Amino acid sequence: MSGKNNYFITTPIYYVNDKPHIGHAYTTILADVLARFHRAAGDEVFFLTGLDEHGLKVQQAADNKGITPQQHCDEMAPRFTGLWEKLHIQYDDFIRTTEKRHESVVKDILKMVFEKGDIYFDEYTGEYCVGCERFYTEKELVDGKCPQHNRPLETITEKNYFFKMSQYQQLLINYINDNPNFIQPKHRRNEILGFLRQPLDDLCISRPKSRLNWGIELPFDKDYVTYVWFDALINYVTAPGFSTDSKSFNQWWPAIHLIGKDILMTHAVYWPTMLFSAGIPQPLTIFAHGWWLIGESKMSKSLGNVVNPLDLVDKYGVDPLRYYLMREMVLGQDASFTMESFIKRYNSDLANDFGNLFSRVSTLIAKNFENVIPEPGELTLEEIKVQKSAESVIEQVNELIKKMRINEAIEEILQFVRSINKYMELQAPWKLVKSDKSAAARVLYTASESLRISALLLHPVMPNRTEIILDALGAIGTKLKWGILKSGTILKKHASLFPRIKVEAPVVEKIKVTAQENVITYDEFEKVELKTALVLEVEKVEGANRLLKLQIEVGDEKRQIVAGVAEYYNLEELISKMIVIVTNLEPTTIRGIESNGMLLAAKKGKELSLIIIDSDNVESGTKIF
Repeated sequence: MSGKNNYFITTPIYYVNDKPHIGHAYTTILADVLARFHRAAGDEVFFLTGLDEHGLKVQQAADNKGITPQQHCDEMAPRFTGLWEKLHIQYDDFIRTTEKRHESVVKDILKMVFEKGDIYFDEYTGEYCVGCERFYTEKELVDGKCPQHNRPLETITEKNYFFKMSQYQQLLINYINDNPNFIQPKHRRNEILGFLRQPLDDLCISRPKSRLNWGIELPFDKDYVTYVWFDALINYVTAPGFSTDSKSFNQWWPAIHLIGKDILMTHAVYWPTMLFSAGIPQPLTIFAHGWWLIGESKMSKSLGNVVNPLDLVDKYGVDPLRYYLMREMVLGQDASFTMESFIKRYNSDLANDFGNLFSRVSTLIAKNFENVIPEPGELTLEEIKVQKSAESVIEQVNELIKKMRINEAIEEILQFVRSINKYMELQAPWKLVKSDKSAAARVLYTASESLRISALLLHPVMPNRTEIILDALGAIGTKLKWGILKSGTILKKHASLFPRIKVEAPVVEKIKVTAQENVITYDEFEKVELKTALVLEVEKVEGANRLLKLQIEVGDEKRQIVAGVAEYYNLEELISKMIVIVTNLEPTTIRGIESNGMLLAAKKGKELSLIIIDSDNVESGTKIF
């Protein structure tokens, strides 16, 4: 990525009473990934997140605990800041709406809008949702209920201040039509334009202190506090310095807002009309992503199907979670979370592809080049192809990130990683080293440099584990450009970065077999010869995604077998393992390759585990009784 620009990205400010779940984590990780990509490109980046701390629910929660609302907020805020630290979120500013700097800006904007004549006082009767802390119009209700909480609303009549939102309706329609990237994706833009075909109501922007006193006091009436959305949305201009630091504000604004689709209306209608009234330029983009679903249901606290990201982090690590969330959701659409899909994505992309490349390259360099990255020598046509492929993927990822197509960018990187694994299989440096060590050196340098490029491209997504790879290669801080890796660098030792997630094998119960054709005699079973075998070498079978070719040692005998376990095990993961095979089968030919034996495995659903002998006292060729 190249070119230097100012890049201001925001998440919504999360409601302080919520318990952070995977929906919060997704938006914040997404913003962090985009921010990291742009920092790596040399852009000046400002990444803002924070908390919405005003409103009736906060006041009620504090009253129930016998403490002040501010104390309640102070107790709740670390749940978010602690999680963001754990998820490796590198924000530039964390704003809380109870801060003095924010209160000051909210009052400044209220004064501006009031003095312009866009705020008036009137009595109002409306349908109010305490959960959303907002009035709903009849056309927004679903079967007479709140569209978010599916609950009946409360009819409230009171005198309040109103913002003349309706007078900016046509201006907003014109702006959306003239700026196709203003609301993304396209179907959300069309949704807002559809809503704006009906007359737009004015917005109630106050609450009487007699009903709610936990909020920012109106600068023109001490008996009222500001409606929580008129307060919360302003955070986006508070942080960069509106009305307090014009130089900073002009540097960073306008912003890119990342939001969930459930708050599209407030961000794409309320917020732009507020900005029009205050004379502030519009955001660059309002991007509404989809929901994480459990099965077919939205993940929500009220439905009791919220996934706690901390649970996943503690069990599998931060980077695999970040990777899964970024790879699995097409930005703008809903995505379904299941542990099965998480494990499959982890094992396929991280363990089998990326982790396997790192493992086999480092193992071969350690074994054959005394742990020193070798000299590449003169490149052949194959290495030049790899270099061009690397340069192409850098350019493609750059373009996809600009378009916020994160999942596609990640897939491009993984396709490159897979191509290098295939390059390794075709070149077979473990064989070359016996006949042409300089050729093996060329192949391993090329694979190492490809690994460095891949790690740099994936660093915004997985900052911790890719840094371990870069550190091992002596390449931290290197540029995203081919040919930077220094030969002669000592390769640092490292643990396995992405050990496969093993699914527990099913408990085998005794089953009474009544069908005679399923019963065999002891004499028949004794004909099957089972022996231990040591795996010496492993390579993929070309053109067959599921097949591996294993060179094994069975006592003093060397054999070759073909097994359909490629989707379950890394190549390097199998080397030196003591497996169990059937040795007295007639040899067969699979994909033109002779296979002399059959290995033993246990399978549950889509998961498979080889029968592996752990004891060091068992030699290959030992008979299994």
